Amino acid sequence: MTRFVQGADRGQSTLLPECLDDWVADDNPVRVVDAFVAALDLAELGFGGVEPAGTGRPSYHPAALLRLYIHGYLNRGAFEPPARA
Repeated sequence: MTRFVQGADRGQSTLLPECLDDWVADDNPVRVVDAFVAALDLAELGFGGVEPAGTGRPSYHPAALLRLYIHGYLNRGAFEPPARA
């Protein structure tokens, strides 16, 4: 058992569509972010927590958090609250 919080398998079949990967278009920038982060050696870049601790609550893998951070940065306008009039 790994000590990271386990995410859903994107290739796992679901009711509609057949798998989660079908929901994301082939030209969606999230695929570039995913491939970019997967190609990085996070331990060599100095990311902490790449090797999980043996005690305590499982943490999220640093690669998953980096994907979220980059995606949020690229879509920063979508996450800001609406301006007040």
